[in-house]
Amino acid sequence: MNNNEILVSLDIGTSKIKVIIGEVHNDSLNIIGVGTSKSNGMKKGAIVDIDQTVQSIKTAVEQAERMVDMQIDRVIVGINGNHIQLQPCHGVVAVSSENREIGNEDIKRVIDAAQVISVPPEREIIDVIPKQFIVDGLDEINDPRGMLGVRLEMEGTIITCSKTMLHNILKCIEKAGLQVLDVCLQPLATGSIALSKDEKNLGVALIDIGGGSTTISVFENDHLVSSSVIPLGGDNITKDLSIGLRISSEEAEELKVNHGHAYYDDAREEETFEASIIGSNKKQTFNQLQISDMIEARLEEILAYAEREIRKMSYNELPGGFVLTGGCMSMPGALELAQDLFQSNVRIAIPDYIGVRESQFTSGVGILKFAYRNAKIQGKEISESVRIVEQQPSKPQKVKRSAKQNDSTPGKKKESGIANLFKYFFD
Repeated sequence: MNNNEILVSLDIGTSKIKVIIGEVHNDSLNIIGVGTSKSNGMKKGAIVDIDQTVQSIKTAVEQAERMVDMQIDRVIVGINGNHIQLQPCHGVVAVSSENREIGNEDIKRVIDAAQVISVPPEREIIDVIPKQFIVDGLDEINDPRGMLGVRLEMEGTIITCSKTMLHNILKCIEKAGLQVLDVCLQPLATGSIALSKDEKNLGVALIDIGGGSTTISVFENDHLVSSSVIPLGGDNITKDLSIGLRISSEEAEELKVNHGHAYYDDAREEETFEASIIGSNKKQTFNQLQISDMIEARLEEILAYAEREIRKMSYNELPGGFVLTGGCMSMPGALELAQDLFQSNVRIAIPDYIGVRESQFTSGVGILKFAYRNAKIQGKEISESVRIVEQQPSKPQKVKRSAKQNDSTPGKKKESGIANLFKYFFD
């Protein structure tokens, strides 16, 4: 493990906080640790209680640490919400080397040049995603390193977010004793795992149904073209069950997970279970058909809202169809309901990695894959993105560093824009 890169993703959701530790070896990702905890300080995808969110992050991190017997020090975090904006950008530089060979330094310079735009003071640039590089007029180049040229251009997308929202997330992570080395856009990260290249080229809608919100993203020509968030999710289903059956939220969640069925026609009346009625010591018996009626109605509403958002983005027909993911999609009958509603090709995306083969982990695994690939394209040192400290009970803790880092003093590396923002808020 010492010779491989270790990455840690932090997925702060409304219902759960997920920490995933990945090991990258020869560009292949292996999941070696997972930690989850109930998210207590979030509502509809936004932080409403910093202290509770901090405690939830700590719980998830500690669980992942115990799995790999290491201490997590730095994380890559995904960010999402309607405050995210996509903006096209274009950068041009002259190739600096004497032999005119394009290297990492030229890539960094052209990406920096593309960021020289006017940004409102309340917004912050969190990432630049290259669409294509152009070398002396030759376009559609994915990676120009090693090519010869005089003029290097880059066309891409600048991602900006609300500085207040970003500040709140950074503050929670800092109070949890962690450092943020990179921030990536969650729809892009989820798409890197959930969607195939052909789907992204043809045009596809990715619907990620979480606990408190649902993210709708449209990809076309291999790039994210639009994204939106609606404040509806699995928590609304739980609330419906709680009110409809007059049971506690905890029991409603348990019934939804263990006995829920999203397609009424396939639900089984013979599957029965008991639940305690609020305000009474008595237990009442229910069957799957009763709760399926409520679950189907709410999930159908969520999918209908998602379809309406896609139409607002001016996409009435998508050749790639619909790809669904998120915790709700693990429920039986969800796929059948979506196929019945959309009348199109629909599938559910599940990460194909041992230990995380559930739709709720799609975003967390995607953050690892996307951050690693994006760092390679932009010429970043991914070995500096996340640091793991080995736990040694009887000896002082030693920092694991790669061979590239051994020649420099920790903490003296060039700071990223996120690191500078971090200093702006907390120094």
